[in-house]
Amino acid sequence: MKTQSYPVQTELFASKAPLEWAIVNNGTLYTAQIPIDQTGVVVDGGIEAQTRRTLDNLVHTLECAGESLNSVLQVLIYVTDREYLATVNKVYAEYFKAPYPNRAAIVVAGLAREEMLVELVVYAAVNAEL
Repeated sequence: MKTQSYPVQTELFASKAPLEWAIVNNGTLYTAQIPIDQTGVVVDGGIEAQTRRTLDNLVHTLECAGESLNSVLQVLIYVTDREYLATVNKVYAEYFKAPYPNRAAIVVAGLAREEMLVELVVYAAVNAEL
């Protein structure tokens, strides 16, 4: 069993900020996902397109860690408008099936990039043998 932290290598845009897209420690994957494309640009198309991209980025990150959405334990959803939650729920239900991860939704005044409407913070179980 690994007890030290290690980053998950992904093909997501390499941020200039001092961060990793995902870290694993003691069998738990920690990640924050945002609606950016391969070039680091926040996707157009409103909350539905941004939610879909964010979840696609999450799926990619989990796959790079040898996991899937079935490994997700908890999701913290940040949106910039309470009215976005209905759309986020609709898209979220296309990705996650019961039994669902534990979840909380938080409405915030803004996210790191002004054009971002949604961000997910996710905790997932990982196979410690990898």
